[in-house]
Amino acid sequence: MDAAAQERLDVRARVIKAMAHPTRLFLVEALAAGERCVRDLTTGVEADVSTVSRHLAVLRNAGILACERRGQQIFYRLRAPCVLGFFGCIEEVLATDEAPATESRT
Repeated sequence: MDAAAQERLDVRARVIKAMAHPTRLFLVEALAAGERCVRDLTTGVEADVSTVSRHLAVLRNAGILACERRGQQIFYRLRAPCVLGFFGCIEEVLATDEAPATESRT
C-alpha cells in the first residue's frame, strides 16, 4: 500500500472511530434535527457538560461537527450531514439474515 492510500485509509478510520461510541452516535442523531447548544445536548445524554463537551470535541476534530460560540454558549451542527447515510447502511447490515447478532466467544 502506498503512502497516499495509507493516509486516505487512516483518515477514514479516524472518522469511523469518532462515531464508535453510543453517546457520540446519540449526539449525531440529535444534531440531525438541527443545531443545538451544549446544554440541550447534555440534557438528552444525561451526562455532565464536560463529558458531553469531550464527545463533541471528538466529533468536531473528525470533521463531523461544526460549532459556533454565541455569548456564553456553544452551538453545534452537523458539518457533514451525509454521515446520517452511514446509519442507514448499518441498519441495512443489521437487517440481513446473515448479520451476526452478537460475537460468539470461545
